[in-house]
Amino acid sequence: AVVSTQSTGSNMLRLLSTRAMSSVGGRKVAVVLSGCGVYDGSEVHEASAVMTHLSRAGAEVSIYAPDKDQFHVVDHTSGSEMIEKRNVLKESARIARGKVSALDGIVTADHDAIIIPGGFGAAKNLSNFAVEGPNMEVDETVSRVLKEFHGAGKPIGLCCIAPVIAAKVFEGVEVTVGSDVEGQDKWPYAGAAGAVKAMGGQHVVTDVNQTHIDPKNKVVTTPAFMCETAVHEIYDGVGKMVIVMQLVAMVMQLITLVMVMQLMVRVMQLITMVMVMQLITRVMQLMVMGRVTRRARLQKRRL
Repeated sequence: AVVSTQSTGSNMLRLLSTRAMSSVGGRKVAVVLSGCGVYDGSEVHEASAVMTHLSRAGAEVSIYAPDKDQFHVVDHTSGSEMIEKRNVLKESARIARGKVSALDGIVTADHDAIIIPGGFGAAKNLSNFAVEGPNMEVDETVSRVLKEFHGAGKPIGLCCIAPVIAAKVFEGVEVTVGSDVEGQDKWPYAGAAGAVKAMGGQHVVTDVNQTHIDPKNKVVTTPAFMCETAVHEIYDGVGKMVIVMQLVAMVMQLITLVMVMQLMVRVMQLITMVMVMQLITRVMQLMVMGRVTRRARLQKRRL
């Protein structure tokens, strides 16, 4: 089933998240950045919202970024390209307060989920969507890491333009980048929805304060700054994405627990069967020994 969290249910969802986190707190989440700054790296407000909501949820956050040159460098005061080179990892360190590691060193088994904030860095440094559109290629390390998390059944969260990466990596995945109607001032990047479809993905229309979950692939997405709106609405949408991811992780933990319990029951059944068989064998041995003893006594009497 497809689930989109509506703003009218945000209070209930927040309460549910709080209770869920109180019982499964301490999750380890990887956050992948693509630089620093909306035009050539990670969108700072989105990255901050992700880490704030993860912190409130009690998660242990580790930040990663590719150790490579940015596609280009943009002057954020004018939007013009600058003639210089910058490293994605070093630029991401500005947001991470220096605590960032190279993405190629990530160990999937050490994390319970992964999140990629938006910003043009996702379309320029983590992929080349900004140049190639639906014919895009995803950075090899980014693709490998996402496939590893997917293969392990761990939740993957993406916001803003980052969901196009999932559309390229996972065939038929359901994502949202908000509206699919181009020409609206509120949704200036709605054309990305068409690109998602062109790459074989399924696009689900949502508002900025909504989140979409693909339960099959455990991919959770929210539009964020694909929409021109107030910062607090971006913050709320990203918060819901984090909440839903935590709930998905909790469900997966419960499923695993049930499977372990079922396995334990099966093992106990097998142990019980073995013990019963051993008991039956022992009883039969005693019966045979009893018969032999009685025959021996009869033979002595006859003699």
